[in-house]
Amino acid sequence: MSLLSLFEVNLSTGIFLLIVVFVASIVRGFNGFGFSAICVSSFSFVLPAIEIIPIILLLEVLISIFMIPYIWNKIDWKFVFQLLIGIIIGSPIGLYLLKFLPQIFIHIFICLIVIFFSFLLMGGYSNKKLDNTTTKIITGGISGTINSLSTLGGMPVALLLLIVGIQPAIIRGSLAALFFLTDAYAFSLSFFGGIVDLTTIYRTLPLIIILPLGVSVGNKFFIKSKEKTYRKVVFYFLIFISIIGLIRIVNNF
Repeated sequence: MSLLSLFEVNLSTGIFLLIVVFVASIVRGFNGFGFSAICVSSFSFVLPAIEIIPIILLLEVLISIFMIPYIWNKIDWKFVFQLLIGIIIGSPIGLYLLKFLPQIFIHIFICLIVIFFSFLLMGGYSNKKLDNTTTKIITGGISGTINSLSTLGGMPVALLLLIVGIQPAIIRGSLAALFFLTDAYAFSLSFFGGIVDLTTIYRTLPLIIILPLGVSVGNKFFIKSKEKTYRKVVFYFLIFISIIGLIRIVNNF
């Protein structure tokens, strides 16, 4: 039995997955988020959706662990747990709404809102009054709801942090910590729910080797960047992911 037969992919698909994970891990090392958005969008070209989520969840947990040396002292734990309260409340609401609302229109709405606020932020919009417990819990609730309806749950959190003018290092560290906790929980549910199988593990193993390398490269870019550069890159990334999401929706019609 060949190694590729264990992965249930051919050589070209295997190389494609490695390249995607490497690029996504660089982005995660720099931004603190965006790994799932890149991987889900790209993996969908070569793998069925049901097989993608468990792989992404496991990789997200592992990449957060690899980021610990770079972010540990920059995590705002109070912020993280305030968001978690909202996420815990919002996630079941999203699952409930999923039964009644057309997912495709929700995805379009989220992408357009993200693009709108990204352009506002690029124009200098900010609002430090939103830096309060109530807003953070509400944002967590929106994030949890959106995460259950689509793969864009991290975007509202990133937007809030940018709007209130949080330092880039705190943004990156807090987002990485938040996604570690939420994805570890989601992966455990997938594991005990029988969604994760040996094929998932086999496919993930070679991809793990790429994660620390990509995170290291992304961290070097982050260290060299200025605050203004970081914010601009995040804006462009949010717009790019939203546009890609809209293009995928149009192509699926």
